[in-house]
Amino acid sequence: MRADVEALDLRDVAANWVNAAALHHQVSERIKALADLADTPLFFGRLDYLHAPGGEAAEGAEGERFYIGRRHVHDADGDPMVIDWRAPVSQPFYQASKTAPMDIALRRRFGYTGGELTAYEDERLSDPDEAEQTSKLLQSEIERPRVGPMRDIVATIQPEQDEIVRQGIGGTICVQGAPGTGKTAVGLHRVAYLLYAHRERLARSGTLVIGPNRSFLHYIEQVLPALGELQVAQATVEDLVTRPALGAEARGTDSADAARIKGDARLAEVLRRALRSYVTAPTEPCVVVRGSRRWRVPAYELQEMVEELLTRDIRYGAAREALPQRIAHAVLVRMEQAGEAPDDRVQDAVARNAAVKAAVKAIWPPVDPAKLVLRLLSDADFLAEHAEGVLDTDEQKTVLWTRPGRGVKSAKWSPADLVLIDEAADLIERTPSLGHVVLDEAQDLSPMQYRAVGRRCSTGSATVLGDIAQGTTPWATASWEEALTHLGKDGAAIEELTQGFRVPREVIAYASRLLPAIAPGLSEATSIREAAGDFSVRAVDPAELDAAVIAACQDALTHEGSVGLIAADARVPALAEALDAAGLTHLSPGEETSAEARLTLVPATLAKGLEYDYVVLDEPAAVVDGEPDERTGLRRLYVSLTRAVSGLTVVHGAALPERLS
Repeated sequence: MRADVEALDLRDVAANWVNAAALHHQVSERIKALADLADTPLFFGRLDYLHAPGGEAAEGAEGERFYIGRRHVHDADGDPMVIDWRAPVSQPFYQASKTAPMDIALRRRFGYTGGELTAYEDERLSDPDEAEQTSKLLQSEIERPRVGPMRDIVATIQPEQDEIVRQGIGGTICVQGAPGTGKTAVGLHRVAYLLYAHRERLARSGTLVIGPNRSFLHYIEQVLPALGELQVAQATVEDLVTRPALGAEARGTDSADAARIKGDARLAEVLRRALRSYVTAPTEPCVVVRGSRRWRVPAYELQEMVEELLTRDIRYGAAREALPQRIAHAVLVRMEQAGEAPDDRVQDAVARNAAVKAAVKAIWPPVDPAKLVLRLLSDADFLAEHAEGVLDTDEQKTVLWTRPGRGVKSAKWSPADLVLIDEAADLIERTPSLGHVVLDEAQDLSPMQYRAVGRRCSTGSATVLGDIAQGTTPWATASWEEALTHLGKDGAAIEELTQGFRVPREVIAYASRLLPAIAPGLSEATSIREAAGDFSVRAVDPAELDAAVIAACQDALTHEGSVGLIAADARVPALAEALDAAGLTHLSPGEETSAEARLTLVPATLAKGLEYDYVVLDEPAAVVDGEPDERTGLRRLYVSLTRAVSGLTVVHGAALPERLS
């Protein structure tokens, strides 16, 4: 198939050089999408239907056989050899069971090692004499060691995951998923499915995956290309709101209290009031000179135009563009009353008249969003005027800068400040909307960050992924209903995944001891993993903590797969020195593991969303103490405990937190 595309002769087939360039680009992208992946087989399953899909189930009718794979594969004559996993005919591979066989006589799973076919396993779903059984190939694929970036799960998607993946594009869906339930993979495969089902629509409007940090995005970046999807952008929330052209880039930090208040949805109202304050009531008439005649629009009429635009509450920039046309129309009415016959060209000319431009500039001046936020955070009186009844005096003092920047480019903006600038920019000019946005680790966003993401899918849909129990910011959302309201997606469906595929049973049971303290009422996760996993908690003398951690890492490295050493951020430098002294090569989060370098030293604040075959957790009490409050600290600990796929070793010198001891 790739050779056929490479052999295409594109000479003299385009009308002009622009079309030719576009065509060459499309062909180049198609060739990339058809690249060979040495360790990725083209098919992983087979379905034998009792009857031809879509046909009449007539007695004696023959069924059909389909091979299921990551993408459609056809032969030289164009006949299908492998069916895309997203096609409707492939759905029984994920959904069929003994109780609901979906007209499937046989489902076959293929096992691969390094791209080589090594095993197969059959289920005769319509045979009443064959008992339902657990798939050994499915178990081995789930438990396969993780080395390198995240991989796709098309061969192991479970029925409850498949239902979410195949939901239509028309609505937003929120997935509450416990650790190891595959919510990130579900979100990515949902994007792949939507691109398959609505390719032209999403090609026009675009898709975006938003992750919590760069390390996480680097970890997941190969999943969609492995499925042949190359056009999905990836970003963090900070990437979305950073505006280098304005000089607004994050170079500073906020206290926890300041960041929490700046992230509060009430700031949207403060910004709206501050922006509208730039509109000034007209006190002078607008006099337009055309030829030998003067046309006068009195101040009271200008005021009526301004009030009407303010009442409509349209965006500041749109109203500013509409005002000169309103003034020009008033002039044209006077011209017509005087017996003239002006047309649209005359109205446009009047709207560009110097007197009209001057009036508009005085009444509705242009506003730079970064300068607006700079003034709010620097000028106590300006903030007090527009935050009255919204923020109390203490809250205003908390968000005010102690050392205001002299200008936009010299100001030490924090990440929360950039979100305020983004809000102000949207109040001035509408933010373009994408067709679909996937928001992962959504529980950590502030209301203002939700609003920033919501603007990017205001006319599209979203897939929101997260776990309330893993919210580790002071402003972490209390409920998905609240989060969806800030996102602008009230009433979106909320699905819950509680069946884990990654975290071993003993590990998830141990971590779940924290749930009553960090997320009361949340369902406890279970694990379908048959293997209990390697799990131990080692108490050591505080003076010997570093040596015990190094020994635990050495033990973990005797096993196959990746190893993550997770520690409180403050402990990372000391542990890095200890690892170097012991001659243990170690990576930083986001660096790709390999057979030669399998150990990653992970600050607890960057552990979210990552997974390792074996995890060594250093000093749980230090992880808790590294956060501004106990609940956030226990949530950070919950995240750290649930990164393991095969084994977890907890090493501590200090007493364990009460919930774990």
